[in-house]
Parts: sequence; structure tokens; C-alpha cells
Amino acid sequence: MEELVGLREGSSGNPVTLRELWGPCPQIRRGIRGGLEWLKQKLFRVGEDWYFLMILGVLMALISYTMNFAVDRVIGGSGVPELKTILSGVVLEDYLDIRNFGAKVVGLTCTLAASSTIFLGKVGPFVHLSAMMAAYLGRVRVQATGESENKSKRNEMLVAGAAVGVATVFSAPFSGVLFSIEVMSSHFSVWDYWRGFFAATCGAFMFRLLAVFSSQEETITSIFKTSFRVDVPFDLPEIFFFVALGAICGIVSCAYLLCQRVFLGFVRTSRVISKLMATSKPLCSALAALVLASITYPPGSGRFMASRLSMSELLNSLLDNNSWALMTQNSSPPWPAEPDPQNLWFEWYHPRFTVFGTLAFFLIMKFWMLILATTIPIPAGYFLPIFIYGAAIGRLIGEALSVAFPEGIVAGGDTNPIVPGAYALAGAAAFSGAVTYSISTALLAFEMTGQIVHALPVLMAVLAANAIAQSCQPSFYDGTIIVKKLPYLPWIRSRNINSHGVTAEHFMNCTITTLAKDTPLEEVVKVVTSTDTAEYPLVESTESQILVGIVQKAHLVQALQADPPSWAPGQQLCLQSILAAGCPVEPVTLKLSPETSLHQAHHLFELLDLHSLFVTSQGRAVGSVSWVELEKVISSLTNPPAPK
Repeated sequence: MEELVGLREGSSGNPVTLRELWGPCPQIRRGIRGGLEWLKQKLFRVGEDWYFLMILGVLMALISYTMNFAVDRVIGGSGVPELKTILSGVVLEDYLDIRNFGAKVVGLTCTLAASSTIFLGKVGPFVHLSAMMAAYLGRVRVQATGESENKSKRNEMLVAGAAVGVATVFSAPFSGVLFSIEVMSSHFSVWDYWRGFFAATCGAFMFRLLAVFSSQEETITSIFKTSFRVDVPFDLPEIFFFVALGAICGIVSCAYLLCQRVFLGFVRTSRVISKLMATSKPLCSALAALVLASITYPPGSGRFMASRLSMSELLNSLLDNNSWALMTQNSSPPWPAEPDPQNLWFEWYHPRFTVFGTLAFFLIMKFWMLILATTIPIPAGYFLPIFIYGAAIGRLIGEALSVAFPEGIVAGGDTNPIVPGAYALAGAAAFSGAVTYSISTALLAFEMTGQIVHALPVLMAVLAANAIAQSCQPSFYDGTIIVKKLPYLPWIRSRNINSHGVTAEHFMNCTITTLAKDTPLEEVVKVVTSTDTAEYPLVESTESQILVGIVQKAHLVQALQADPPSWAPGQQLCLQSILAAGCPVEPVTLKLSPETSLHQAHHLFELLDLHSLFVTSQGRAVGSVSWVELEKVISSLTNPPAPK
């Protein structure tokens, strides 16, 4: 039938079907099909493989460009220092852009795939990702409701996002909110408290619910399960050893913070390394990862660092109740071909090194390896590594005590064996709390393990570690802000610097450029063109210098460029004429006095996210105070110059 149709149309050997004949516009469709066949014959005359090779080259070029674009957009590090800077009122361009979300996720996935080889976590990047999503949802809310963008609402979303970032990693809503309060902002609004808890609880609940849905857990439980004794978790004399452990963690944290800050500063100031970091980030990351992977290779030196265990397995093994030293006194467990999930502690034992040797070797090697890993320009978190490092310190102390007191410490006639896992938990909370300047790590340890029986000794260890660290070194995040030279107002920490007697007249900038209403326009033009100030204090007259408002430079330039109105001949134009023509003047809602103390000015700048304030004496503008002046005076008080 198909051939008859073709013959009926007078076709020359190319029959058509009834469907083609009865379809719409059969002649046009046959013409297009014929044209495509002709084009195919002409193009493939040189061989169709050449075109596929061209497509291959174009596709790989697009993939390469996309990878380079993603690498350029990836924001390395944890992201917490930058977020602290944003919450203090500083605008960092594109840092919270949602377009960075995918690049950050891909980079973090690659980091986590390396597991304990690079010894990095995901807390910091998750806080950054959560802040990105919070900023994006905040903009969506503004567009949906039609409201104007509110800075306070934006900060509320960012603080809640920081809490959600911690809560969804450890399923710890309480410590997530407290950690965001301690680390992210110096002043926290009570209004944000319940909002942060609500978002963090939703995130933590969904995180553990997904584990149930994926059949990883039977019900919602803690991430790192422990089985410490509940009836007598510790003896009273052990409180002394927990406090001593906190002091040791504080001393080690000071050494770590100093070395990390010095090495990071060296990397950023070294001409060769900084140039390599700027031009070849993938190469730098690959070289650092190669060094770390070579050292942690399990058949090599990694055998003495439990390098076959993942990050979660390392923490689970260190929280083990049993004393490894006592268990291996009369027996030598074999080293399995693969890690045994039921006996992860086998990875910490070596017949020649013993558990003390492997724990000490782990602490020595991971000390500088973690410092090296923090300089790799990839998305990575540093909280979980320092948490595990502190657990290793506590485990070493706990194992030593279990050997020194094999039957336990006598207290009231009863003896209970020492639990090294409890010391590992206290060491993890104390070291991580000292490094980050936070007390909430104690609560985080309880939420992660699901047990709170060691609440008092763990909290005392955290307090002891923080007392030592905060008196010697800036926190990990503050140190990173200092090295990166991010705009951030420093805290007045030391009480022995006689700062309460310092007033604004001692550190204010007295050389300010004021504009009076009776200033001629020629002088106004000279001031605008010769200074780079963003705003000028407006005074009533040149003689009185009474501060009446603030004029933005952009508005003033726009008003000067506009056509001036016609005036009577011989009348001199002054600034008052520009103001009367519509140049906006901002009122001075807040100002300082020369008698305002340094602490009062500092609290105002922190609480209201200010960047500069004018100083007036009896209404007259006499100076200004900005972050620059506050940083200088705090630095001079903390590190006074040597007497000549």
C-alpha cells in the first residue's frame, strides 16, 4: 500500500506512507526532510567522526571552564570568621550569594571524601551554607511580602542560620543555638533566642529523622552513643584530674592557636606561596593533600595513628568505656585486615608502641598536620578535628590514670574503675571550647553522646581550659580575622590595661572636615574634590560649629552637578542654597561626648553595629570616632609601646 501511494504521487522510487500523506503540510515536511538528508550527505562526506570529535572538544572545554568557574567561586576555609564580620555590620560582597552554594557543596563533598586523611570536618562550611540559605530566604520573604529590606531582620535570619548549621551536623539544637550566640555575635537579642531554637530544632529533628527513614537507625538517637556508668559515673577525687585535664587542654590550645596563626600569616605574606595560592589553588590543595595522604598511609606511619578509621569512627573509638592499657597488659590483639566495627580500639594498638605510643604519636603528628590542613584553600570545617584532638588528649590522660589506679580511686571505702572514655569526652569539650572561646561545647558533648552523667567534671574542665586560653591567645576565629585583616572590632578582654580611665578625647580624630551652611560653593567644591570622606558633618555656621546634621558626599556631588537656580545679581551662592534646593540632610541621632569612656563607646559600636560617630562638646563638633581609632587605642592599651 505504501508503494502504491508513492506511485500514485508520481514518486521516483521513494514511496511515502499513508500517515505522511494524510498529515498536515506533507509537501513542506517532505521538503524539510529532503533538505536535512542533503545536508547530512554533504557534512558527513569528510567523515562523521570529525564532528563527534569536535563535540567532544567543545564539551570538555565547557566542563573545564565550569570547573575553573566553580574553583574560583569556592570560598575556602570554614566561613565562620567572615560571617562574624558580616554580623558586626560589615558588608562582604558576594559572600552570601546563593550562586556560591553549589560550589561550596561540591568542594565540601570532596573534602569529606578524604575523611581522616586530611583530618577536616564540615561544621564551619555548614554554618556558611546555612547562612547563605537564610540570606536567600530572607530576600524571598521581602519580595513575597512587599516589605522593605530590614537590616535587623536580616541579622536575625543569619544568626538563626548559624544555629541551624551546627544543629544539623551534630543533631544538637541546644548547643547549636548557644554556640552561635558565643561565637557569632557579641550581643544577642532575646527576640532571636526562640527563633534560633525553632529553626535549630526543626533542622536537628529532620536530620535524625532521615537516618530513620534510610534504615540507619531504628529510632531517633544520639549520633555518638556511649554507655557510661549511671549509678557512680566518677569518684569525687577524680574532679581534680578533670580540672587538670582542662588546664592541659588550655595550655595545648594556646600553643596550637599561636602556631596556627603564625603559619597562616606566613602563608599569606610569603611571596611565592601567596602567588601560588592566588593562581593555582587546585595545585596547592593537591600538594598539601598528597603530603598528608603519604604520612597517613595505613601500611606506613598511618599504622600508628589509626588512619584507617573515619572521623566518626575515631571519635567513637576514643569514647570507649574500657581501658585499652589494662586490656593489653597480658594479651596482644591482632591487627585485623579491615577495621572491626565492634573493636575499633584495635586500630590504636601496636605491640611495640602500645596504646600510649600510638596516642602520643597521633597527638604529635596531628598537631602540625591540622595546622597545615587549615591553610588548604578548600571548604572545610575545623571544629570536629579539634574536638577529636581534644578527645585524644583526654584518652591519653584517662589511660594513664587507669594504669596508675587499676582498681580505681578509693573514695569512702568503695572503689570504681576509672573510665578513660569520660576523660576523652571532657578533653574533647575542653580543647574545642578553648580553641573557639565557647562554653557550649560541654553541652554539645552531652547532646552528641546522649548522656549527661559527667556534666560537672566536663564543665569544670571546659572552664579551666577557657580561663587559660582566653588570657593568652585570641580564639581560632578571631585569629583568622586578624591574619586575613578582615574589618572586625576587637574586644577589650584584659582587665589589667587601665582602660576604664580612657575617654573619647584621648583617642578621637580631631582633624575632621566640617561644612557650614554659610560656606561658599567654591569652598564646598574644593572640599569635595580634595577629600575622600563618605560623609561630612554639617554645622550651623563657620563661627559656631554647632552640629546640625550629616551630608553624604554622593548627594552633595549630585546636587553640585545639577543646574543651580537663578539668583539675584551680586548674590553669593553658598551651601545653604544647595540644601534649600533639595540636597538631603541626615539628622544626628547619636553622638559621643569627649567624656564618654572607651568601654561605653565600644559597647555602642558593638550593640548598634556602628562604624563611626561624631564627638561634640556643648553642641560643637570637635572630632570623630571610628573603628580605626578604637582599634588603635585597644591595641596600644593591650600592647603598650616600650618606654624610650
